[in-house]
Order: sequence, then C-alpha cells, then structure tokens
Amino acid sequence: MGQLSAAAPQAGKPPEESVMSVYRVTGVIGTSSMSWEEAAAEAIRTAAATVRDLRVAEVVKQDIHLDEGGAITYRTKLQLSFKYEREY
Repeated sequence: MGQLSAAAPQAGKPPEESVMSVYRVTGVIGTSSMSWEEAAAEAIRTAAATVRDLRVAEVVKQDIHLDEGGAITYRTKLQLSFKYEREY
C-alpha cells in the first residue's frame, strides 16, 4: 500500500486543514487620570495605530501612581498579542 499524503482524507473522517500561526506578545502600559478602563483603552488605541492584526489584550496588572501634589494616575499593564505576517 502507498503512503497517504497529508491532504488525503481518511475513511470516515473529514479532511483536516493544517492551521498554524505565530503570535508576538508584548507588554504595554496605558495611563489615565480617569480610570483603569480608560488607561487600558488608551494603550490598545495607541498600539493598534502601529501594529497590524492585533488579536488579544490581557490585563496583567493595575496600579495607581500618586504624585507629590496628590494627583492620581491610573495605570493598566497589558500583554498584547498580534499575528506575524508571512513574507512571500
């Protein structure tokens, strides 16, 4: 019997597509004087303006920075992932 090619379906099973992707994960920190949500949204908006195919944003950490005058800055640290593009 000959070998089955990777694309040949087996009896009773639907053909499977080979889907492989590579993603880059990078950390960013957004800041806001209003809220952690606004800090996260600003980080995503800024990154999306320079990165194509942004896929996932995961909140890693939230904190507050207090300056000497008592002003509060909300900070949200995110891990962003985007898909690498193949060069053809």
